[in-house]
Amino acid sequence: MRRVRYESRGGPLFVEEAPPPAPGPGELLVRAEAIGVTLPVVRKVGEAAEPGPLGGEIAGEVMAVGEGVSRFGTGDRVTGLCFGHGYADFALLHEAMASPVPADASAVDAVALVRSGLVALGALEAARPEPGEAALVTAAASGVGHLAVQLARTRGAGRVVGAVSDPAKAGFVRGLGADHVIAYGDTGWGTPVDYVLDAVGGELLTPALHALVPEGRLVAYSSGGGTIQAYDLLLDAKSVIGFQMARIARGKPELYEQWREELWRLFAAGELRPVVHAEFALEDAAKAHGEIEGRSNLGKVVLIP
Repeated sequence: MRRVRYESRGGPLFVEEAPPPAPGPGELLVRAEAIGVTLPVVRKVGEAAEPGPLGGEIAGEVMAVGEGVSRFGTGDRVTGLCFGHGYADFALLHEAMASPVPADASAVDAVALVRSGLVALGALEAARPEPGEAALVTAAASGVGHLAVQLARTRGAGRVVGAVSDPAKAGFVRGLGADHVIAYGDTGWGTPVDYVLDAVGGELLTPALHALVPEGRLVAYSSGGGTIQAYDLLLDAKSVIGFQMARIARGKPELYEQWREELWRLFAAGELRPVVHAEFALEDAAKAHGEIEGRSNLGKVVLIP
């Protein structure tokens, strides 16, 4: 089979031949039909001290199952998060991280919706939104952010603001249901909001915090880091809440499954529309990463083996 790897920080990415892996206890061997490209994996290539497997979201057909697997069998269509080599023709997916793909959905739909949607929905839940409250979503045109904009609306937000790196993305974000769109460099971010879902971090944390009303909540789910001064929180009794999807998957599997079911229900009802920015061949993984690095994507970037 083909597999994408890198051998030093920053790449380059290259394709090699490797034998298909064998599923261990609790694992599924999946023939990948679509692979989601995520910002954490892109950052891993550029920042990790030691090269590692390129994992991530995959969707495809189960070809074999390991000992103890009870929920899936060969021929089933599944999607989930792969922690090993995910940029490959075949990948291993732990049963606990897998969910079925409905018959009326494609593999591309699955990788654009499920993992990104889980992060978006989890961040939204962490914000404890009340009907009618105003929401601001950073990276609003990204794979996660474009779903967060839509989910905030479905959860009853009275006003949704999208924040983007490039004003040229404004039309796309408004088309998702945002009432207003601002650019990161704008002076002032308009009327304050009740909660912010922040996927960027770093220097953007300060203006995001200033965009909140007194007692507002900022949910930080970015891998970009950043620092907030305690006094900035004390001044107006604002809150910062950290959210990590892995903690839900490991510690609250029932909630994880409940959220997955909600995403598919909204998808089937036409209330949640995952957008695919571009599809790339496996051999063009470097180009796919370039779309994320350049912040040019509008929605999800997907690899097709």
